[in-house]
Amino acid sequence: MLEGLLIGLQTALSFQNLAMVIAGCLIGTFIGMLPGLGPMSIIAIMIPIAISMGDASAALILLAGVYYGAIFGGSTSSILLNAPGVAGTVASSFDGYPMARQGKAGKALTIAAVSSFAGGTIGAILLMVFAPMLSSVALLFHSAEYFALMVVGLSAIAAFAGTGQVAKAMIMTVFGLIMATVGEGALFNLPRFTGGVMDLQSGFGFITLAMAMFALPEAIFLVLKPKTKGSAEGEIRELRITPAEAHAIAPVIGRQSIQGFFIGVLPGAGATIASFLGYAVERNLATKEEQAEFGKGSIKGLAAPETANNAACTGSFVPLLTLGIPGSGTTAILLGALIALNVSPGPRLMIDEPQIFWAVIMSMFIGNLVLLILNLPLIPYIAKVLSIPRNFLIPFILFFTLMGAYIGQNNATELLILVGFGVCATALKFADYPLAPLLIGFILGGMLENNFSRSMQLYDGVAFIWERPMTLGLLVIAAILILLPSYRARRARHRADGVADGD
Repeated sequence: MLEGLLIGLQTALSFQNLAMVIAGCLIGTFIGMLPGLGPMSIIAIMIPIAISMGDASAALILLAGVYYGAIFGGSTSSILLNAPGVAGTVASSFDGYPMARQGKAGKALTIAAVSSFAGGTIGAILLMVFAPMLSSVALLFHSAEYFALMVVGLSAIAAFAGTGQVAKAMIMTVFGLIMATVGEGALFNLPRFTGGVMDLQSGFGFITLAMAMFALPEAIFLVLKPKTKGSAEGEIRELRITPAEAHAIAPVIGRQSIQGFFIGVLPGAGATIASFLGYAVERNLATKEEQAEFGKGSIKGLAAPETANNAACTGSFVPLLTLGIPGSGTTAILLGALIALNVSPGPRLMIDEPQIFWAVIMSMFIGNLVLLILNLPLIPYIAKVLSIPRNFLIPFILFFTLMGAYIGQNNATELLILVGFGVCATALKFADYPLAPLLIGFILGGMLENNFSRSMQLYDGVAFIWERPMTLGLLVIAAILILLPSYRARRARHRADGVADGD
């Protein structure tokens, strides 16, 4: 390992590769800040440029920099505009945007930057140490285990519901699962529930739905409540993290760096599930007073998903480099770039071409440091987006919302879907229904159905549940996560009744 590290450090510190790290981080951060683009689009566009370099190490360092740079910068639009254009930063808007509305946009961006840096750096350390070992662990996960993992993700919906809203959260999750069934099915390539509309054959687009659930209702609320002081007039005051806040988020960053990395190692899991599970775990671990702050501007609620998604982004390189298995759409594009560069990812990559393997890992350390240095000084200027007068901010949000939905699918029908769902989401928000569970159900629904269908075919029924101990164990964890909030609520009621009787 020491020899590999030295080779990787020497390769990564060459002038060309340093320039590739900086360029990738800059491009990725900028793309991440713009709702609707995301790393997949820009990496696909940049593949011909990367191939033309002829140097596989430099090409992969550039593309990897764009990937984790986009995840790093994707929190900006989530925090400032409530417009998450990247799936992995949806959970960042739950507490990041309320902080911005309270005049703490600078602090929210600082926490996001520091958490992202810590998650990415710790993830790179874990990647360096455990990559060979974890490649064999990832192979143990089959369709049955991925199905159970999706169920665990769905079982955490209680963490996204306020007090007394668990039933509403479950209803919204079911709606999300139903929406995920629109389009071609997992078993048969036939359109379902499309109403004869050809543009729905591939289902609803994530970007469209995310914008409809978060950004568009926010713009409508700004129009409907013109006298209410909102984010546009919010004074930007605090930028620094106090020692007490640093002490509060340090354990969160430590836990979610490890958890996020290991979730990222699993092919098909990725930054999105890592961020949702990270948020859910930290809310369940929080005290009763801290839980009340989640969804209203909790620093722990922001630090958890930001740390987890960046650690998972790093972890996703384990199956890509050591097994040649892409864990997400973005890493699938990276795999295509590797093959085009005549690099064969797999167990022998570390032996046959160590300069590529270790150079990518060492570039992640450099890249995360570059991202922190680039982003921290810009925070006061980025946060001034909230100083834009409301009359200009509303069209600004609407422009990026419509542009993001159109670019996501390159289809004008998406604009009609966006407006329709946006109006429905606004009505649900007025009725105090949580919107996050719907998006979680939609994101996980497709993966849940695909893995369940494959498992049913392989085992000729549901026998895989008890025939695979890991699957059964994950489903037991899911059951505990579902029952635990009810048990806690019942204990709290009994305790309150006991106090009342004592009085």
